[in-house]
Amino acid sequence: MVEIIDHDVLVLGTGIAGLRAAIEIMRREEGKVNVGVVSKVAIMRSHSVGAEGGTAAVLYPEEGDSFELHAWDTVKGSDFLADQDVVFDFVRAMPREIRLLEHWGLPWSRRPDGRIAQRPFGGHSFNRATFAADKTGFFEMRTLYDKLLEYDNWERYDEYLATSLIIEDGEFKGFTAINQKTGDFVVFRGLAGIIATGGTSQMYKFGTTAVGVTGDGVAMAYRAGIPAKDMEFLQFHPTGLIPSGILLTEGARGEGGHLKNKNGERFMKKYAPEKMELAPRDIVSRAMMREILEGRGVEHWSGLEYVYIDLTHLGEERIKERLPLIRELVLKFQGIDIISEPALVRPTAHYTMGGIHTGSNYQAMFDDKTYVRGLWAAGEVACASLHGANRLGTNSTAECLYSGALTGAQAFKYVLSKKEKRANPSSTSITTFAEKEQKRIFEEVLGRERGEDPYEIKNELREMMDRKFYVFRTGEEMAEGLKKIKELKERYRKVRASDRHKEFNYNWLHVIELGFLLDVAEILATSAYARKESRGAHYRLDYPKRDDKNWLKHTLAYHTPEGPRLDYIPVRIIAWKPRERKY
Repeated sequence: MVEIIDHDVLVLGTGIAGLRAAIEIMRREEGKVNVGVVSKVAIMRSHSVGAEGGTAAVLYPEEGDSFELHAWDTVKGSDFLADQDVVFDFVRAMPREIRLLEHWGLPWSRRPDGRIAQRPFGGHSFNRATFAADKTGFFEMRTLYDKLLEYDNWERYDEYLATSLIIEDGEFKGFTAINQKTGDFVVFRGLAGIIATGGTSQMYKFGTTAVGVTGDGVAMAYRAGIPAKDMEFLQFHPTGLIPSGILLTEGARGEGGHLKNKNGERFMKKYAPEKMELAPRDIVSRAMMREILEGRGVEHWSGLEYVYIDLTHLGEERIKERLPLIRELVLKFQGIDIISEPALVRPTAHYTMGGIHTGSNYQAMFDDKTYVRGLWAAGEVACASLHGANRLGTNSTAECLYSGALTGAQAFKYVLSKKEKRANPSSTSITTFAEKEQKRIFEEVLGRERGEDPYEIKNELREMMDRKFYVFRTGEEMAEGLKKIKELKERYRKVRASDRHKEFNYNWLHVIELGFLLDVAEILATSAYARKESRGAHYRLDYPKRDDKNWLKHTLAYHTPEGPRLDYIPVRIIAWKPRERKY
């Protein structure tokens, strides 16, 4: 017998986007719609707490900023792959989100006159990165969680790993999950669902993300027939600490940090003379790798080469006020005090610009015309095409807030309309689906006595992705990488969990997560190999130019037994046609 848990709305994921969605439902008319908030970690352990630098919003138009300027910066930064209607809706909504968080108690950093402070950030032509020291994500999470606790009509389910989506006749029905505490199999059933499970970049070894960022939501949607969009565009953040890859916030450059090569030169003057270190991330990452490949980097004992970020000229007081977490991280992981010495950095896998294909309203779509009824995606897992081929820093936490509020509002209205017609639904089809999924993860994974080691497969995948799908790519290397992924997927069919217990069996859960990672890696590799141009974070040495004639379009990857099937849809342009990017 399969256990079924019912809620009106299911929110899967408890980062900034998931919490904001749940709050939006609660604050509309508490008591009319009940919500189940489900996460594979405890709520305040979601990866959003790691966001450091800030959240973008136009707060001071009287000082020269504007919605049009924020939109232009975003579209230009995206290398013109962003859907411009989405961008305009986003920038107009963000000031309200910042002020809501302030009213809910978020301790934004302040100007001397007491107003909310904003710092410079890469690719932005105005100081619009709203921040709380260098712990912005943590304070946003804390504020949202505290706000959610004011309401009663919701229930939390910590440490449940979702394994599959249930979609029937084009409509969301729920998802299956494992209760990590007991090992029991559960079906969550709902009238509406919001997926907010975050990114995919644990497919890389040198990266900024927590170990749980394994592409769960993208992979589950993909397997359920919803395409993954623009997955070839994975962002490499310029400043990952050597040798771990841990994020050193762009706020460090926003505060005035200088990138230098082994000769002490501020090399960004060669690549982006106007913006220097505050050029968009794709440009800065390529510049750093050019310096390294041309012999002006420094070799680390780990084998990784790096350049320096120098903050010493900022002074002790400013560093302690604006970058206290960064100072602590560099001290802990490099033994360097940034007050007196530069830190060692290299581009690191960071953010998934692609994700679950959605419309401009963040509702999941099967193609460019057909919506999945009752299902939305919010935050990094979603691809409404806000970021295009390259995301500007601070637009990420902003999108989490914006899309969380938007999807929560829509789910609330959808459920009210459905509840009036709702009878006791038959669970026969859901039970049949769930029993098949239960057999897969219990008998074919947990029950296998001998087979492949999941950690060997994962290590080989991540090392290959670092080599073949990094800042610079070539068709030859990507073809080799894609062949390797297919080999690893074949080996995964015989994978085993060596720990046979059910309760808190992380070995078993890691096997399931590895399946998600292999799927999202194959989507990225297939999409990247097919895109014969360089645009934003996807840079091919064999096709070094942007090709708007042939490739100004979004990639859709559909699941088939043989691997991803690609299709394409146009970019929506309402204001600016593509032009050369200069910074």
